[in-house]
Amino acid sequence: MARLITRRKLLIGLAASTALAGCDTRSAAKALLAGMGRWNERVDRLLFSENRLAPEPPVSELTPETAFPSYFISDSMPFAPDNWTLKVGGMVARPAVLTLDQIKRMPQTGMRIRHHCVEGWSAVAAWHGVQLRELARVVGASRDAQYVEFLSFDKGYYSTWDIESSLHPQTILAYGMNGRPLYPDHGAPIRLYSPVKLGYKCVKYLTEVNFLPTRTGGYWEDLGYDWYGGV
Repeated sequence: MARLITRRKLLIGLAASTALAGCDTRSAAKALLAGMGRWNERVDRLLFSENRLAPEPPVSELTPETAFPSYFISDSMPFAPDNWTLKVGGMVARPAVLTLDQIKRMPQTGMRIRHHCVEGWSAVAAWHGVQLRELARVVGASRDAQYVEFLSFDKGYYSTWDIESSLHPQTILAYGMNGRPLYPDHGAPIRLYSPVKLGYKCVKYLTEVNFLPTRTGGYWEDLGYDWYGGV
């Protein structure tokens, strides 16, 4: 959150100075945001380590589900079609179309983690699912893949991650929350989740995962949010 606050202050200062100078404020603001985004990503990549795990809060800190905000961009809550599958493709040796049952038969992992939202709030929940690195192994993801794109059936929501964060041990495709199946308000049937990224990067209502050589954008990233979005 500190990075975003700093950026807003800089943007306000830039807007004031460019207005006095008669400059195109929108162009200047765009350039500033792009520069700050590149700087943030360099710093985040330097701080990131695949061997550093986020600590698990105690059970006593679990957030009541009625107090854990849910979010979607569709006009009404998205529900998966009866024939829902997860398509996995891109730079993989074995492209796959997986049912929820097939995904649940993969080795399961679970974790209790604090979720951080870019708006400043946080909440704790227990998640269970399959590590994305296990999915990468199953489909034979290429070592040349540098990014992973996640698509959603929530009105075109999507995001792209760096491969290092995608394969972090705590990055999972979650199909359960707090010991029961994931409910639609939190992204059923499967959502992306990891403590190494801010909430808007953790795509809900997954429908497709693609391993790519170059990065694409994201729903909020295309509107100016940090592309890296690290915690």
